Amino acid sequence: MEKWFLKNKKEDFTKIAQDNHISEVLARLLVNRGLTSQKEIQDFIHSNTDCMHDPHLLKDVDFACELLEEKINQNARIRIVGDYDVDGVVSTYLLYTALQRVGANVDYEIPERMKDGYGININIIKAAKEDQVDTIITCDNGIAAVEQVRYAKEENMTVIVTDHHDIPFVETENGREEVLPHADAVVNPKQQACSYPFPNICGAVVAYKLIEVLYERFGIEKVETKRLLAYAAIATVCDVMDLVDENRAIVKYGLELLKNTENQGLEALMELHQINTFRLSAYHLGFIIGPCLNASGRLETAKIGLELLLEKNREEARRKAVAIKELNDKRKDMTARGVEEAIEQIETTSLIKDKVLVVYLPECHESLAGIIAGRIRERYHKPAIVLTKALEGVKGSARSIEQYNMFEELTTCKQYLDKFGGHPMAAGLSLKEENIEPLRQALNETTQLTEEDLINKVSIDVLLPLGYVKEDLVEELELLEPFGKGNEKPVFAERNLVVKKADILGKNRNTLKLKVENQYGKCMDALYFNQIDHFNEYLSEKYGNNEVNKMYRGVPNSIRLSVVYYPNINEYNGMKTPQIIIQGIQ
Repeated sequence: MEKWFLKNKKEDFTKIAQDNHISEVLARLLVNRGLTSQKEIQDFIHSNTDCMHDPHLLKDVDFACELLEEKINQNARIRIVGDYDVDGVVSTYLLYTALQRVGANVDYEIPERMKDGYGININIIKAAKEDQVDTIITCDNGIAAVEQVRYAKEENMTVIVTDHHDIPFVETENGREEVLPHADAVVNPKQQACSYPFPNICGAVVAYKLIEVLYERFGIEKVETKRLLAYAAIATVCDVMDLVDENRAIVKYGLELLKNTENQGLEALMELHQINTFRLSAYHLGFIIGPCLNASGRLETAKIGLELLLEKNREEARRKAVAIKELNDKRKDMTARGVEEAIEQIETTSLIKDKVLVVYLPECHESLAGIIAGRIRERYHKPAIVLTKALEGVKGSARSIEQYNMFEELTTCKQYLDKFGGHPMAAGLSLKEENIEPLRQALNETTQLTEEDLINKVSIDVLLPLGYVKEDLVEELELLEPFGKGNEKPVFAERNLVVKKADILGKNRNTLKLKVENQYGKCMDALYFNQIDHFNEYLSEKYGNNEVNKMYRGVPNSIRLSVVYYPNINEYNGMKTPQIIIQGIQ
């Protein structure tokens, strides 16, 4: 169920447009993003790396680099412990590349999802001790590893934690108290004692900030440091960070670097997917490159993805890229089956009445739980937890909606959990099988979610008739990119469109092409990629099968649609034609 509403902010759009030499449409979009002054608008449009914050403001970062410099000078053995998702793989790549650059005796370890679970564990520390590792540095994990860090310190190892996840806490009579690992240095912008002004950065950006300080100490030029932002951009998009403040600058700058990347692995991956690097966008990072890097960590080992990034030989890079693509294709098929099973379970049981969905798919590959939870969350607009049978007990992933802080809600039910961690919007957890039902009941009994919270609200930026959709507008909208969480694509709407003709296209018949006409007689092609069967059922119920058949035959019919859309230019045989991509239909 969706509810559409129009943003109605009041400003002098004509003046804003004139002052900034932009259209009134773009002026409205900027105001809808909370930008009204000329400085705010210019800073947003022309966002660059000058707005990035001073890395020295991160608590412990200077001391961490002082330790690292000392260890490098002693030729002490350093081991990076990363994580198996894109952020963890990229963080590991950045630290490994940077530490090698400054002459460190360094290697890396990435936990295997099925065998090790999330983050650093005791076995990884024991193996490091056996290998005579002196110093462990974590990335994208470690903030919750209190016992593991204690064990490493008992073994006389130096431990540096770099992470970005929320800080674990306990409730006391004096309020919440942070529970931090007793590492030699803890670099995490979410610590209460940290003065970093923008804490919402991913693990790879935390690693990048440490590298900035380390490179300073070793006299490496900033231009070399900034080249690493290409990788920080991938992690920022794939870890779904808000694309505002310095995150926006990182992704914008990183995309430009990636268009001319010298990384053989990334180049091979983009060639394999026929990505036009001139048109490279955050979409390609989040939905093509990222899932491929993730696939190795889901189905085999994340080291495969890391090795692709580290590969220097062009032919070997291409071979590894092909292998990773095949893994990702396999992952897609497995995910589709898991989503179907989850939907069937929800809709044929009492789960459909729950406000917080907890679905147990024992046969599902545990690495796919997070993706499936995300799809379920999107379909029902409810917080979703998908659990699978693991080597020991049950593991799962959670995805939430804005109105529900998943990390805090799981904290209130931690008596049913063996281990958990994450963010307000996503979390990972493990528990005993017998605790699944008690957890589901507890989450649903204690939730403050209302029925209104569970309605997906579509916020429309501008009611824009089709006649305004022209090439110059589409080009101007590129000033708002990169799009992503915190800076979503603008939403336009047009009412009461006549459907002149409809065709279902594509090898999998998953694309609907409509010829639509508005009340002013403007005709345009419209593409719709969502649930076409559901779309046809809806129209048949409302207008009858006869009218739907007329629509597909291209003869006059009574069907009228209101749509939310994003404008696009279709390029074919050298011809550019405006069209719209439909994002929702009423």
